[in-house]
Amino acid sequence: MTVSLLDRLLVVGANHRSSTAALRDALFIAEAEMTGVLAALRRAGIVQAIILSTCDRVEVQAVHHDSDAAGMALGGLLAGRAGALAGEAGRQIYALRGSEALRHVFAVAGSLDSQVVGEPQVLGQVKEAHRRAQTAGMIGPELEILLQAAYGVAKRVRTETAIGERPVSLAAAATELARDVHGVLDRCAGLLVGGGEMGELMLEHLRAGGLKRIAVAGASAAWAADMARRHDGHVAEFPPATADLAQADIVVTAAGTGRYVVTAAMVAAALRHRRGRAMLLLDLGIPADIERDAERLDGAFRYDLDDLERVAMSGRATREAAAAEAWRIVDAELAAFLHDQAERTAVPAITALRRHFEAARERALQAAGGDATRATELLVNRLLHDPSEALRRIAAEAAAPGERETAERLLRALFRLDGAGADGENKE
Repeated sequence: MTVSLLDRLLVVGANHRSSTAALRDALFIAEAEMTGVLAALRRAGIVQAIILSTCDRVEVQAVHHDSDAAGMALGGLLAGRAGALAGEAGRQIYALRGSEALRHVFAVAGSLDSQVVGEPQVLGQVKEAHRRAQTAGMIGPELEILLQAAYGVAKRVRTETAIGERPVSLAAAATELARDVHGVLDRCAGLLVGGGEMGELMLEHLRAGGLKRIAVAGASAAWAADMARRHDGHVAEFPPATADLAQADIVVTAAGTGRYVVTAAMVAAALRHRRGRAMLLLDLGIPADIERDAERLDGAFRYDLDDLERVAMSGRATREAAAAEAWRIVDAELAAFLHDQAERTAVPAITALRRHFEAARERALQAAGGDATRATELLVNRLLHDPSEALRRIAAEAAAPGERETAERLLRALFRLDGAGADGENKE
């Protein structure tokens, strides 16, 4: 039996909804490791795959003729990376197949599967994963088709909805707040605690606004080193030490660990070292990373996502309407892809049927010796013989209830028999 493209698609991984930050930190695959991990996938028989590895998700999107076996192999690979958290990995790692997996792939590319919906970094991360896998020889025609379809979804979401406006407006608002607090940013130092796409977006906007010096602190040393290298910064302790906080004019947190990684006491200690110089604290964590009492301290200005949204004047209703429209695009594109694939699966059978009919026509012409009436009689009889025998056999031997009726309905639908008159012509 031929396995359809959709049946070969699977996505295995952990994201911000399914797993803890601790597990994602353990699963994180640094850029330097990617070639080795892709090679491990190939050795496991998975030769078409991309790997997404960020603070918000670590997942493999793959195509394999046996999705169940491949899913077990991928789950085992990720569980092996989890180390001491392997017991939790089984409960927090998802394995998606078929249309559910494709909808997920579309949602990820369209930035709908992020902590802050619409983050523009995500599509770039997918394309980078695609490029890296291509270099490793891990992109086949089937996976290429799926990824190109995902890029088409992302383009529609970006051009037909306002989904991407909120994250960019939040980052722009944060940059303006930084200028309000510190003036010219090129004399400022920044500290990113934890990551996520929104944290990186915020950092990029601050860098574009003039911020030069960057430190990165993360529970995953590999992630922190990757981020520091990409932004020409250095790695700081996690949670941040007083000295690291004291040097930071702007602190951006996006850890989302479920506990405060920056407490009011830590901020107070840092402010004493800063001798009156203000600190801007941008808390992007879900849940919060910075203790709210920190905003009571003189010289500390704390803003969370809701605060930034008020500054950016982007309301919840607008955000939800844009997200709903984006999901409608995802579902419409999913339905169109499934329809297209269903039609493609029928093409070999249609081609074979056409060859069969053409061969029957040639034999009938030869047997009739040039007599057109005789040739058409022979052709009709020969074409009807096998289907008639099969239908009689089904009627006599049908094991499942309704099998005969199903076969008859299919026959009527294929040849439009329900609209035929007494002369056999279809009534339009």
